[in-house]
Amino acid sequence: MNIRRAERSDMDGIIHLLCQVLTIHHEGRPDLFKGDARKYTDEELKALIQDDTKPIFVAADDDNRVLGYAFCKLLQQLNDNIMTDIKTLYIDDLCVEEGSRGRHIGSALYEYVLNFAREQGCYNVTLNVWECNKAAKLFYERCGLTPQKTGMEKIL
Repeated sequence: MNIRRAERSDMDGIIHLLCQVLTIHHEGRPDLFKGDARKYTDEELKALIQDDTKPIFVAADDDNRVLGYAFCKLLQQLNDNIMTDIKTLYIDDLCVEEGSRGRHIGSALYEYVLNFAREQGCYNVTLNVWECNKAAKLFYERCGLTPQKTGMEKIL
């Protein structure tokens, strides 16, 4: 397995995994997530792949088949009135192909992202996880992540 920056040739594999994530979210919260949508158009995904402030990393097998990805964003609030100027790497999305789960691909991707964040001088790595996605929540806890803040809702 090779972990690297995503390339245009990875788009079909990435789109396949994005659909798997959407299915998990739609099944968990059909009131919020559409079941037949795409998170990014082809053009949006092409632009993201080229954006150094929003790196996408893929785990690929020896045949360059995408087994997993991590969509990331480098964030920094400079000169904010109350927040410090720390640099954060936000993991917007991390997914491993359903048939490849349990092979530590997600852990390897996460470690790769941590090393990238250190190289970029980041103070921390953050992410959000939906409460309905229990498997993802457990995975992140096993990786050593702890709650930073809690989002709450009241459905009316």
